[in-house]
Amino acid sequence: MDSVYIETSIVSYATAWPSRDIQTAAMQQQARDWWSLERPKFDLVTSQLVINEASAGDPTAASDRLKLLDGLDLVDVGADAQALANRILAAHLMPQKAAADALHVAAAALGGVNYLLTLNCKHIANAHELPRVYRLLDSEGLGQLLICTPAEFLGGDDDEESDT
Repeated sequence: MDSVYIETSIVSYATAWPSRDIQTAAMQQQARDWWSLERPKFDLVTSQLVINEASAGDPTAASDRLKLLDGLDLVDVGADAQALANRILAAHLMPQKAAADALHVAAAALGGVNYLLTLNCKHIANAHELPRVYRLLDSEGLGQLLICTPAEFLGGDDDEESDT
């Protein structure tokens, strides 16, 4: 079974109180739909970094986020992951202020994960930078990782069919 690294934005959107902002509400629904429809199809992993990030903020909201993460295996965020994250930052694939985001990518790649699931399209699932991120990971022998959003999994089985 393929593995999916659950990044913090997924549990944050999946457990957040419904937003009145239509774009935010759509991302919340995508995260919830992925969790209910796609989650059973994969082995889920996360990292201590996600646990730490999910623990922050409002105690009730943090508790809800941690419930989703409960029981997931953790990939390492040690020295090797930090070194790879530093190479991602040094290559200007993410800004220095996004060091934690680079660490998510590094931990997932080094953990041998197939997919990194995120709703962070500013720094992680950024289409402008993804080709360069993939080239760097390939050069490190870590080309198995695909960074994606819930919407990319939720296309459905009937995309090829037409009602006309």
